[in-house]
Amino acid sequence: MTIEVEAQVTGNVWKVETAVGAQVEEEEVLLVIESMKMEIPVEAPAAGRIVEIRVREGQAVEEGDVLVILARS
Repeated sequence: MTIEVEAQVTGNVWKVETAVGAQVEEEEVLLVIESMKMEIPVEAPAAGRIVEIRVREGQAVEEGDVLVILARS
């Protein structure tokens, strides 16, 4: 089963903290979005493996955009 991790706010991807193939734990920070001069961490909703990262650092994102695909473990 895969999970689409979506942006909860509009902003820019400030930092990607993970890589494709990485094992992550629930609530681990996957990336950070900068919005209105605030850094907003995007956390894994469940433990699993990163299948795809659909954004890059500096990219603008809108609320609801899919950022990461996570395969649940």
